[in-house]
Amino acid sequence: MNLRHIIKQNHLELLFRQGHFGLEKESQRVHRDGSVVTSEHPKAFGKRSFHPYIQTDFAESQLELITPPNKKLEDTFRWLQTIHEVVLRTLPEDEFIFPMSMPAGLPPEKDIKVAQLENPEDVAYREHLVESYGAYKQMVSGIHYNFQLDSALIDALFHTQNEYQNAVEFQNNLYLKMAKNFLRYQWILLYLLSATPTAEANYFKAGSPLKPNQYVRSLRSSQYGYVNAPEIVVSFDSIPKYVETLEHWVNSGKLVAEKEFYSNVRLRGAKKAREFLHTGIQYLEFRLFDLNPFDPYGMNLHDAKFVHYFILLMIWLEETADQAGVELGKARLMEVAFEDPRRETAYRAEGEQILNALIDMLKDIGADESAVEIAQEKLSQFARPEQTLCARLVAAIEQAGGYQKLGAELAQRHKAQAFERFYALTAFDNMELSTQALMFDAIQKGLEMEILDENDQFLRLQFGEHFEYVKNGNMTSRDSYISPLIMENKVVTKKVLEKAGFNVPKSLEFTGIEQAVASYGLFEGRPVVIKPKSTNYGLGITIFQQGVHDREDFAKAVEIAFREDKEIMVEDYLSGTEYRFFVLGDQTLAVLLRVPANVVGDGVHTVSELVAAKNNHPLRGDGSRTPLKKIALGDIERLQLKEQGFTVDSIPAEGQIVQLRANSNISTGGDSIDMTDEMHPSYKALAVGITKAMGAAVCGVDLIIPDLKKPAEPNLQSWGVIEANFNPMMMMHIFPYQGKSRRLTQNVINMLFPELPS
Repeated sequence: MNLRHIIKQNHLELLFRQGHFGLEKESQRVHRDGSVVTSEHPKAFGKRSFHPYIQTDFAESQLELITPPNKKLEDTFRWLQTIHEVVLRTLPEDEFIFPMSMPAGLPPEKDIKVAQLENPEDVAYREHLVESYGAYKQMVSGIHYNFQLDSALIDALFHTQNEYQNAVEFQNNLYLKMAKNFLRYQWILLYLLSATPTAEANYFKAGSPLKPNQYVRSLRSSQYGYVNAPEIVVSFDSIPKYVETLEHWVNSGKLVAEKEFYSNVRLRGAKKAREFLHTGIQYLEFRLFDLNPFDPYGMNLHDAKFVHYFILLMIWLEETADQAGVELGKARLMEVAFEDPRRETAYRAEGEQILNALIDMLKDIGADESAVEIAQEKLSQFARPEQTLCARLVAAIEQAGGYQKLGAELAQRHKAQAFERFYALTAFDNMELSTQALMFDAIQKGLEMEILDENDQFLRLQFGEHFEYVKNGNMTSRDSYISPLIMENKVVTKKVLEKAGFNVPKSLEFTGIEQAVASYGLFEGRPVVIKPKSTNYGLGITIFQQGVHDREDFAKAVEIAFREDKEIMVEDYLSGTEYRFFVLGDQTLAVLLRVPANVVGDGVHTVSELVAAKNNHPLRGDGSRTPLKKIALGDIERLQLKEQGFTVDSIPAEGQIVQLRANSNISTGGDSIDMTDEMHPSYKALAVGITKAMGAAVCGVDLIIPDLKKPAEPNLQSWGVIEANFNPMMMMHIFPYQGKSRRLTQNVINMLFPELPS
């Protein structure tokens, strides 16, 4: 069957280029010097019995990070980066992820504790591996590449050929061709991507086989790596033969279980190999790859794309390797693994032949020019071995003064990189911070997560059979449908709260600019707040704390409010300090003092210059992807400056505080200060009552309080409600400008999944 002919004749090139991708990456947890830790798997990662993303492989020190399958490699790498950031920020300060496949700084074998999993059989299996191979060999790490052809491609190919009558048999033979040709030519990927040129002497039981200053391409793929005994030969000629030979080695006791067969290609999609006869191979797991120590995640997207193209070539090729070809490929792999990485391979001609075939395939199937360029770059490395990953690693080891030393330096660098924007998930930075924080906690605790709509911040979380939908970090099924509609309308909010007996300031509503401005005389000389009827985040709000004394200023504020809505409110300004209460259910979990946008004069710089300097703070940005927002100098800020006798070009005296906003929203440049422990409990109870009046499970309540230490009294002189907000911001509580962090996203998860083990 000529697959390439069928693909081209039936215009299946696009389907051929698609698939599903997943990665599983093993790594050792290490101390600052690169030596392996002996501590238990961190409890902060929840229980391994159900965790979909963070597991342990052989030992308690050996992390296994698992991405969900994705249709795009780019998305798989976003997940891999995200899981790394969660892990690195959760590990103790003095723990790191070792970037090399071969471990360094190994403790005595007796101190290596196998993974203490809940299933006793899993622990017993690891103890068996210690007896059979030794604990040190099990500490070798790598990255596994899972690939599944598009099911629509398999179906289309099956219906356009005549050789196979059974769809399962056809699918099995398609994947078998891919597997056999991969095993035949896997040495090419090893030549290009290997990265285990050496190991510490104590790794080897009988002393290092390497001569002084000798480097090889891949100890991991050599006889000194994680490989079966040479006698273990499993046939890939057909699924029946594969099943028969694999079961033979298990039944003879040479393998304790089928999973002990360490082929660089594993057939996946069934618990037992015999099931493939009826259900078919679902995908392949390629286990060849050493960790790339220069990449923070063990492999980069550039190389992952090349691996994808290479895998596709394995079924594009006209020939199919037989079992003899498979064994030849394994032998060649062993030989190339022990070559000097700085020298040409003995099989350069074959490598160049296969990569030229790859380039031809990419052109035939209409792949992007960037794909061809990646293949051409790899092709050039057969003539320039010094450009291969392993050769570059050897140079780095020598420059650093040793294998473990380089590994420790890279581990520290990768962890520091994960903390550069410690409040965000870098790969999902287009999403708002509250959603990112919820995603972080869901991954950390082991909830399965699906991003339903990235732009709309819509997630699906699952634990066991229980699933929940979450929008914008805290909008859930626990809220009634009507509650956000009430809170969105400030007029309705006030009326609902007033009827429920809560203190609200008096106000008037207007539906037109002329009508509002004509009512100026009602407010002249009075401190007032002018705001849109329906708005969040402080947009369109102007506050005249000292009273409104200029009709033009009043008109300007009215016009600003009408930009945000077709109806506005002018309400009495309440004296006191405004606090944001974050309520979930029956509890006020956090209280924040939001200081309005301001700058402090130095007697030298203008207001404009002071704002620019303050905006350079690393936590300031657009306010949705940073905990604090940059201060603007728009119409509202200029009105506020005018009220104080300033312009943007004024130079305030040293120490003089200049207010740029009267409203204290973080979303308009304010600062956040946690006041949860200082706030009198009576106000926290009021916030809970206001939330219930709104019919909400989660609510942000804004109260004006003159004295937070005195208990609440039933009058506006004691306290007043400014707003009730649906979908309240959480990041300003999680990462306050000053004070204690309140990890509110964990409370949201606990509300949704009370059965989740703590």
